[in-house]
Amino acid sequence: MREIVHLQIGQCGNQIGSKFWEVISDEHGINNQGSYHGDSAVQLERINVYFNEAHSHKYVPRAVLVDLEPGTMDSLRSSSIGPLFRPDSFIHGNSGAGNNWAKGHYTEGAELIESVMDVVRTESESCDCLQGFQLVHSLGGGTGSGMGTLLINKIREEYPDRIMNTFSIMPSPKVSDTVVEPYNAILSIHQLIENTDETFCIDNEALYDICFRTLKLTTPTYGDLNHLVSMTMSGVTTSLRFPGQLNADLRKLAVNMVPFPRLHFFMTGCAPLTSRRSQQYKALTVPELTQQMFDARTMMTACDPHHGRYLTVAGIFRGQMSTKEVDEQMLSVQSKNSAYFVEWIPNNVKVAVCDIPPRGLKLASTFIGNNTAIQEIFRRIADQFSAMYRRKAFLHWYTGEGMDEMEFTEAECNTHDLIAEYQQYQEATAEMEEYFEEEEEEVVEGIRITETIEKVIK
Repeated sequence: MREIVHLQIGQCGNQIGSKFWEVISDEHGINNQGSYHGDSAVQLERINVYFNEAHSHKYVPRAVLVDLEPGTMDSLRSSSIGPLFRPDSFIHGNSGAGNNWAKGHYTEGAELIESVMDVVRTESESCDCLQGFQLVHSLGGGTGSGMGTLLINKIREEYPDRIMNTFSIMPSPKVSDTVVEPYNAILSIHQLIENTDETFCIDNEALYDICFRTLKLTTPTYGDLNHLVSMTMSGVTTSLRFPGQLNADLRKLAVNMVPFPRLHFFMTGCAPLTSRRSQQYKALTVPELTQQMFDARTMMTACDPHHGRYLTVAGIFRGQMSTKEVDEQMLSVQSKNSAYFVEWIPNNVKVAVCDIPPRGLKLASTFIGNNTAIQEIFRRIADQFSAMYRRKAFLHWYTGEGMDEMEFTEAECNTHDLIAEYQQYQEATAEMEEYFEEEEEEVVEGIRITETIEKVIK
């Protein structure tokens, strides 16, 4: 069994994480007390991927819940899903990180990290065949970004051959919670570039847009946004949890999706996304799903895929459907939009088909794209970072925790390098073609001159 250890850290990470466990438990027929009340043997077949079985058939999530302040933990513990988790899995400090990356990474977080690693080791050692880790956190605050990246570094040291997969909530242009968000985000991105295998970039603004435009919700709450993220998380890991016609696990996903080690930042989407009122007017078919998956409006990342090109794409389909039809639809999307796919990776679309649909739907799909347009996000955050860093604004809060200014400069340079790499591969073919055209013109010109000289001699 390929087990996964789930980590959620900070306020945002814990809220999304608890929503994720609600969705997963429901799909596997587990109630809030951890008892099985399902109706199909398939639900228990691979339950060990996310749950440990305790005595008297109680199923316990393989989760580690971390925060530097007790508030979020207390509300999670007392919520309806609280009794599901092992009491030892809740680890919290008492001071909080105060939106300061340095506190989460170097001071407060460093004090708590050993007790977190003890729980991670316990969970990992109880696995038969550990596939990897998934971490849910935001990059704007202090705990999720600072302590989150510290935890990734520690796990990387101890388990270098396991997959490290993060769901990272990026700061968005219109929905900003804190002033120092650009600092926290760039310092985190600097770490994520080096230490993760797959990072799913999710954006509050894109989630709000989906709620307003597509789901027609007039006052979306964080609960609605978290539900969208948890649907994607559930989709990404479907093939591990249920049998299917064509499986894809986290390792296969990484091998097929990451052409260059640093370019592992993905945009995600899921279908069907329709408002409740218009649901009855739509037929759920494979073509409909495929078309909606590639629609820029259903992307959970605030950047337009049409501004860049797809290096690779993965589509995870759920429900009873023909793989032939799925392949045909994916091929047709590729051929119709060939300008948006790089031609130097010929078969750059990976497909997985799982027979079990999500609760309440007949068919569904999850989209994962490695598109060069994601540089827009990094460029936007880097510009905000530079504007503040040039004036050394708010810097004393970070240097006061023992950070060196050099670290800011390094993080900024690394992010600019990443943007340049995306741009380079976006333009790769065009440059090569121009180069060959220039060469060709020179050769033709040379032939012409030779012919003219020959005529003159004659």
